[in-house]
Amino acid sequence: MNASQQSRRFFLEYHQALSGKRKTPELIAQFVADEKLKAHIQFFEKLFPEYEVVIDELLAEGERVFVRSHFVGKHEGEAEGIPATHKSVEAPFALGYTIKNQKIVSFWAIANEMEFFEQLGLAREQVNVPIEKG
Repeated sequence: MNASQQSRRFFLEYHQALSGKRKTPELIAQFVADEKLKAHIQFFEKLFPEYEVVIDELLAEGERVFVRSHFVGKHEGEAEGIPATHKSVEAPFALGYTIKNQKIVSFWAIANEMEFFEQLGLAREQVNVPIEKG
């Protein structure tokens, strides 16, 4: 099995173990070495218990994995002064991972946060501010 196949297989195992399930620190640590990703998962797990990530597209090249997906969860937790809204959210996003020695060692994410907040009813109304020309 080549590196791309190994990365793909590892990612699918990680996804199957966490998506739609309770994400304990111990479970996360089995797959993730990157401390920022651990904190990211735990933060979203607190807000959206047992949230699901649905894979729309998965590409693996060597140690790198790219995933276009969408988030599905219900806002049941409170964080940073934002009370639970008890609203369901489904929003698209993209993730990139680097996998070494059967652990995720780095990641990045791109998401439309405004869509996320709008679905929760937390987005502020857009304000049109005129641009001064000088």
